[in-house]
Amino acid sequence: MRKTTKTTACILGLAGALVAGAALRPHTPRAGAAEIKAPQPRARARVQIALLFDTSNSMDGLIDQARSQIWRVVNQLAAAKKGGAAPDVELALYEYGKDTVPAADGFVRRVVPFTTDLDRVSEALFALTTNGGEEYCGRAIAEATRGLEWSSNPDDLKLVFIAGNEPFDQGALDWHEAIRAARARGIVVNVVHAGAEEERGWRDAAAFAGGEFVKIDQDRKIVAVSAPQDAEIERLGLALNATYLPYGAAGAASAERQRAQDANAETVHQGAAVQRMVSKASSNYMNAGWDLVDAVGHGGVDLARLPESDLPAGLRGLSVEERRTKVAAATATRKELQARIQTLDAARRAYVLHAERSRTPDTLDAAVTSAVRAQAEKNGFRFE
Repeated sequence: MRKTTKTTACILGLAGALVAGAALRPHTPRAGAAEIKAPQPRARARVQIALLFDTSNSMDGLIDQARSQIWRVVNQLAAAKKGGAAPDVELALYEYGKDTVPAADGFVRRVVPFTTDLDRVSEALFALTTNGGEEYCGRAIAEATRGLEWSSNPDDLKLVFIAGNEPFDQGALDWHEAIRAARARGIVVNVVHAGAEEERGWRDAAAFAGGEFVKIDQDRKIVAVSAPQDAEIERLGLALNATYLPYGAAGAASAERQRAQDANAETVHQGAAVQRMVSKASSNYMNAGWDLVDAVGHGGVDLARLPESDLPAGLRGLSVEERRTKVAAATATRKELQARIQTLDAARRAYVLHAERSRTPDTLDAAVTSAVRAQAEKNGFRFE
């Protein structure tokens, strides 16, 4: 359905400048530079979530909720365990229904592939704009099914959340076929209707997919519960940044992205800043691709083989043992800060428990976390 074209207001020049540049491009080794060994995957279950957002003209409220509450969703997953270990969480982001995306692509664009780099996902959310277009839900599901690197392990949880507010059956591609292809790969499709009047096909699609149907109020303003621990959690979360040791060609841009997403979370309010800092203290916040503490800690980088030019300034000109001492010190400081945040968060969660229980599940984060929890438990995950 064609709508009046409109573009959202510019979101934070700090984030926008990064999106336009190299921050979203994959690292390409320089000619002649020694190859940096990629971090080795951990033997843990994976939770893969692909978010498919309608970015046509009327979806500003949906995108605003995603920006403010993405960290809350991540923190809910931090409580999950399978085989006694927390899972690796990978997020991907697609937009559909915007006419600045080519019609030949079905007005569907992959914004971010599956990644554990949560700052990259946050940055991309803040860069999204809305514009009138055609909303082809079946095409969006099909593109995400074939365009992402889904796990082949049946023990991993693979979910799609498609959110929008126009009839589900638009476009030449039959949504039944798209969902059938997703199910064949073990992917559960969940649908989030974000409009006041329920349009045709959304409830039917959820039933056909075996996923959840959720109706949300995209324009509802989330009122976060303030707790006595909030200010200290935010302070410690910002202090964590000093423990990051950016390396390689992407290191400096990634560290800047981290700071930019701290600022973004602060501007949207609704508890986003506190939730983000709690995420930074969890195992889900993993930056081995650009941070030496995470990279060395997970076996991906050997400090003895890392070229001098790929080191942060504070480690250049040092012996290998001196490098290791510096990284070990940063690691110890980070663990201490993260432990303090986790302790504070436990007290904070107890403080807000009553208010959260009375919260109506008509916002995006409540809908996603409820569906993820139910489907994770069916897949053998347990929540603390």
